[in-house]
Amino acid sequence: MERRIVDDQRAGPGPHVVGEALTARATVDEHGTVTGWNDGAEALLGYASEEILGRPAASLLAEAPPAREMPPFAQLPRWHGTLALRHRDGRRIESRVLAHHHTAPAHGGGEWLLLSPLTGEEPEPVDETLVRWSFTQSPCCAQALYDTRLRLRRANEDMQRALALTEAEMRGLRVTEIVDNDAGVRAEQAMARVLETGDPQYDENYLRAAGETREHAWSVFMAPLRDQEGRIQGVCLSAHDMTEQHWARKRLQLIAEAGRRIGSTLDVTRTAQELADVAVPELADFISVELLASLEEPREQPPAAAGSLTLRRIAQQSVYPGVPEAAIAPGELDEYPEGSPPVESLRSGRAVLHQVTEPAIAEWIVQRPIRASRVREFGIHSVMTVPLSARGITLGVAVFVRHRHPDPFQQDDLVLAEELASRAAVCIDNARRYTRERGTAVTLQRSLLPQSMPEQAAVDVASRYLPAGAQAGVGGDWFDVIPLSGARVALVVGDVVGHGIHASATMGRLRTAVRTLADIDLPPDELLTHLDDLVGRLSTEAEGAGWTAGDGETSGDVGATCLYAVYDPVSRHCTLARAGHPLPAMVSPDGTVELLDLPVGPPLGLGGLPFEAAEVELPEGSLLALYTNGLLESRDDGVESDVDGGIARLCRALAGPAASLDILCDAVLASVLPQRPSDDVALLVARTRGLDTDRVASWDVPPEPAAVSEARKNAMAQLEEWGLTDAVFVTELVVSELVTNAIRHAEAPIQLRLIHDRSLICEVSDGSSTAPHMRRARTFDEGGRGLLLVAQLTRRWGTRPTSKGKTIWAEQSVEQSRK
Repeated sequence: MERRIVDDQRAGPGPHVVGEALTARATVDEHGTVTGWNDGAEALLGYASEEILGRPAASLLAEAPPAREMPPFAQLPRWHGTLALRHRDGRRIESRVLAHHHTAPAHGGGEWLLLSPLTGEEPEPVDETLVRWSFTQSPCCAQALYDTRLRLRRANEDMQRALALTEAEMRGLRVTEIVDNDAGVRAEQAMARVLETGDPQYDENYLRAAGETREHAWSVFMAPLRDQEGRIQGVCLSAHDMTEQHWARKRLQLIAEAGRRIGSTLDVTRTAQELADVAVPELADFISVELLASLEEPREQPPAAAGSLTLRRIAQQSVYPGVPEAAIAPGELDEYPEGSPPVESLRSGRAVLHQVTEPAIAEWIVQRPIRASRVREFGIHSVMTVPLSARGITLGVAVFVRHRHPDPFQQDDLVLAEELASRAAVCIDNARRYTRERGTAVTLQRSLLPQSMPEQAAVDVASRYLPAGAQAGVGGDWFDVIPLSGARVALVVGDVVGHGIHASATMGRLRTAVRTLADIDLPPDELLTHLDDLVGRLSTEAEGAGWTAGDGETSGDVGATCLYAVYDPVSRHCTLARAGHPLPAMVSPDGTVELLDLPVGPPLGLGGLPFEAAEVELPEGSLLALYTNGLLESRDDGVESDVDGGIARLCRALAGPAASLDILCDAVLASVLPQRPSDDVALLVARTRGLDTDRVASWDVPPEPAAVSEARKNAMAQLEEWGLTDAVFVTELVVSELVTNAIRHAEAPIQLRLIHDRSLICEVSDGSSTAPHMRRARTFDEGGRGLLLVAQLTRRWGTRPTSKGKTIWAEQSVEQSRK
């Protein structure tokens, strides 16, 4: 069925138009047996089809042509000449024959289609009229005239040269019989429409005449030829050779395609592969892109011979799957000797055309046996080597090869290759520079992030940081875990606006500022207020310095978002404040997930706007998830994800079972993020712990000097109960000093609290906001030595403001005594 449809499509106009029987048509298989016979053949030789089918075709010859005059038919696509044939009644007939060689797809063999016109032996009287009309009405130079049966009557010299047939050899044949391909079918169908409608028709086709290696592009016009009464008497086919315009247009299209496809990413290998993909098969049958090994980071390189160059292949492409022509694989190094085409181009900085038969290229090829075998196996005949240079730096070379394409590279091809290589070189250099700068930014950013989590007992934590995909550049996301006094811990997540080294450096400054402000134990809302002032100053500095963005960076005012949370394992309360940052998620011990409803705070850097903190109680075993907006707003396949959908996926992932917090982090990222996030992502999860009540002891202290002794006694008794007898001496001194100072210099209420965690913490709270100052006492001073002794005997000490005054604390390392 499919074969019949194809044959019907090739048949063109119906028999009533072309006169099917006016051509003697026969087919002969590869064994010389007649397999097809039409009415025209019967009219020519008198045999009915049932009499001749299956007989040897040689039986139709009146005499066999001399063997020396017969060409090698198996190697020809077409043959034409005059044969002496024997009519059924015995007469000898001299007949012009045009034969087309076909491949029979059914069995892989071949067959010949033999055609002989029954008309057109001599010009008909109307032919001269047709010729006269053609010269007055034809628009092009290559012309052929067809009658109303669509049989060729005349052809000018240009048409004869284009088809490599004389007018006599074509007269009386249809265009589909002269041009045995789809172009002939389309032309005959168009001429039939001319006869039917009287309207001119236009077509473009591509033909390679017999004996030519180069395909020509033709612009074909078909117009009706009318008599004085306007009746159509024939069709004029005029063709203009537009090969040069065709190839010029193809080159422009290829350049436009290169501009669209090359440089879609900032990845060196991907960019080189895009050049290879554009060049094959439109320009070359094989291409390799090689970069100088000296451009790479210092690494162990194989020694190169004097005058040679070591290149690393980073991309290649072929018209054949698997790139079988390649002598080496992508990523491998190869040494190219002095005088080889790639080295010649790199040394001179010029693109060069080569034929494989040239002595220089032949000498280079034979030096590597595998390359020589590829040249012989695939019939490589033409090579172009084009240097890749950008911004005054030579990066490497592109090697273009032809083997399946019969035409060697021409000068126009070299100009096109230079244009493609020039565009690709700039993109490769951009990618190379960006990769280097991004590596610097990533190194800087990772050095500024926590290298390990500090020891603290308030929460179990796990974290993840994912840099953005290469196109976006490194951002300024960060997270931190900061131990605070009183066994508390601060959890921080922030995001600096923009990407690149500037954003990473700004992130480092903000992280340092947060740690410094956390050291003085500012409440979250006050800490964000100070941080807001700092971001404003940084923005002013950036504007004053005239900072501009580099490759992979974004410029503009400095801005950031931040979430700061302080968790107290004694009270199990968490105080949080945010500055333009996404809400944290909280997972209750029963698995319920919710976003904590925190007051809205403006992003850092706007200035003059207040921040507000909120306090929530977290049962022991609760989970807090803090993250940057890259987790929810990453783009997947160029479409921005729905933030609400991202939150829903985050909540589902947090609610799922996980053997550890690290596994939970991985599950969250796998559920919420695409494979290559478009923005940096920072994730910090913390599971809360509670400090047992038997690990905390507190006493109210009357504001009387006599209360110091009672405070010491209570503290010593508590240490005995905890088994911390080794800490009695230091603790007794610390309690005495801190309680005495509170009674003397502060206001009620006064409270003493001991916390036994990983360390022993002694706290004295009072109602005064005046902070103590450590000073060096003079020889005869009666006071001023207490805080100095506290600082020397404990691991660390400090003061923090409270809602009603302040708390002075001291922390010492202890080991529980063995009983």
